[in-house]
Amino acid sequence: MAMTREQIIQGVMDAGALPTLSSVASKLIEITGREETTIYQISSLVAQDVSLSAKLLKVVNSAFYSFPNEVRTIQQAVAILGTNAVRSLVLSFSFLDAEHARRQTGFDYQRFWEQSLATAVAARMLVEEVETDVDPEEVFTVCLLENIGVLILAKAFPEQYDAVLRKCETDAEELFVLEERELGADHSFVGCHAARHWQFPETLVQPILYHHDPSSYQGGNREMEKVVVVAYLAGLVANILYSGHPLEYADRFRREAKKRLGLKSGVVDQVFENVNREVSRAADYFGLKIAGTPSVPEILQRANIELATLNMSYEQVNRELVEAKLELERLNAELEEKNRYLEQIANLDGLTGIFNHRYFQESLNREMNRAVRTGRGLSLIMIDLDKFKNINDFYGHQAGDFVLKEACRIWGEQLRDYDLLARYGGEEFIVILPETDVDEALVVAEKLRQTTAGHEFDNGGERYSVTASFGVAAYDPVDVNAGRNLLIEQADTALYAAKEGGRNRVERYVAKKAGWLKRLKG
Repeated sequence: MAMTREQIIQGVMDAGALPTLSSVASKLIEITGREETTIYQISSLVAQDVSLSAKLLKVVNSAFYSFPNEVRTIQQAVAILGTNAVRSLVLSFSFLDAEHARRQTGFDYQRFWEQSLATAVAARMLVEEVETDVDPEEVFTVCLLENIGVLILAKAFPEQYDAVLRKCETDAEELFVLEERELGADHSFVGCHAARHWQFPETLVQPILYHHDPSSYQGGNREMEKVVVVAYLAGLVANILYSGHPLEYADRFRREAKKRLGLKSGVVDQVFENVNREVSRAADYFGLKIAGTPSVPEILQRANIELATLNMSYEQVNRELVEAKLELERLNAELEEKNRYLEQIANLDGLTGIFNHRYFQESLNREMNRAVRTGRGLSLIMIDLDKFKNINDFYGHQAGDFVLKEACRIWGEQLRDYDLLARYGGEEFIVILPETDVDEALVVAEKLRQTTAGHEFDNGGERYSVTASFGVAAYDPVDVNAGRNLLIEQADTALYAAKEGGRNRVERYVAKKAGWLKRLKG
């Protein structure tokens, strides 16, 4: 017999089923609700928990954000990310640390947190595809916790809720419908009560309440409405990965994503192809050990095969299975090729076709580690096109784009196959020269300078004279004080000296005691 909602809440409280927030998370919710709270107060509070601070900085410095420079302190993290984002990350760590390893008969806590993380990651991916001012970190936390009521009900009423879960898996009926009928309240109601008990802001509470039925939200706040819709759609993506009915949820997601967010089929396909890989990365960042899951296309392919076999005779099954196996192998090969292509273009600058800033940072880390192992150093060349703004202003941005692409083309012809040319930002570029000392790097830089100055930049009849300035710095793996940021700073300092010295020249960075900067004539 179903209970009243009041009885449900009383049962939850009597069973002590509400997860306990860490003291830092509880205090953070309290002080971030006050307008007078400062960045210093927030960072000081978080810094009290050494383990939490280390985890927070690990995520902030990961590819989850891909910031160009290392964030060294909690105060820097709060200043860069903002109060809401830090609060969201702290809450995420608080729940994942406290709950992901728990077990109870009839309820798989590990699977629950894996699916919750998949929901949060899918939501973050969806927010990146729509034009909105919605905070992606707040959406991440909302969707991580949108099903927290499931966990609470499983703790408070283990036998009854186990029966609900079994029936949901067998009958493919909506979970919240079964909860309402069998228990008397659904998990969104219980999750909303818990969020208010923890004094969460309404920006987190409302999406938890309406995530399974966005049409029921009538609050009139368009931004909140968008968060509710994203929470609903992200839940569908997670159900494709973790439910026993992936085809139904995939079809519904395509329809609902187009209807509610206007997502095109190509965007949906990208989400499907990449979500399982992004979930694995996020799990690593947050310290959650999860089992790898197939991609959505693989899951749907297998589900289609299983569905087709239900209506086949024995002979048909044997014949069709062989064909399906071959088709699956072909699709897997295509998928692997597409994934390789997607990973490749994710590392490239969209305009010039050379590597982008993020890939440069990753590559520099790898090359510096290799230099330490081999004992052979490397060099950096930082390049800036001289007076590039004048080209944009006088000839137009299309001319500027041509110059950027053409410069990259001619530089690439002068470099070795294992050298790395990347766009650092705007008209600034950077070259990694593995196993190259500073004198050799100066020769390369001078060759690039002469190539630039002597090249005729012919853009369909319009010709431009272009020069560039070059700053060279070398990494010595024996130097214990050397590091990635210092090396980049040294190359940038040398480049600045080249610009100040009249442009169209090469400068090298040397230690101050050796005269600081020595110019290579150019």
